[in-house]
Amino acid sequence: MTEPISYRHIIIGVDLSEDCPGVIRRAAAIAAACNAKLTIAHVLEPIAFAYGGDMPVDLSGVQEQQVQKAEADLAQLAATSPYPIQQRHVLVGQPAAELHYLAEQESADLIVVGSHGRKGFSLLLGSTPNSVLHGATCDVLAVLVKKQLAES
Repeated sequence: MTEPISYRHIIIGVDLSEDCPGVIRRAAAIAAACNAKLTIAHVLEPIAFAYGGDMPVDLSGVQEQQVQKAEADLAQLAATSPYPIQQRHVLVGQPAAELHYLAEQESADLIVVGSHGRKGFSLLLGSTPNSVLHGATCDVLAVLVKKQLAES
């Protein structure tokens, strides 16, 4: 006889797209069923500096503006959750690596991400949900994002 699955800490990895509310609702339902802590995270790609001809251009101010906007967007998104989100994180780096690191640091036992269910070249080239799955030290749930999910 198998024991029931129970999660203690769930991290939702979001891309701040219009599909996020459906992913949040799915993760919130699991968290409510398990009485788990719920955390939401968004990862920005780093943009340290770029080169304009022979002159390096420092874009750290632009990165900080991106972080501030993402924090505001994440707060709005977290407010739509039917279950309390206890922590919000905006991280800078490679999405899968940052979500893996956050899950380890927070002792999370489930990462939930949205997936568009791509096929063909998109599947071969990889996607964030696929990257999160490989190398994770906890369970990963890829929620299939479709119009119906976002509207339900």
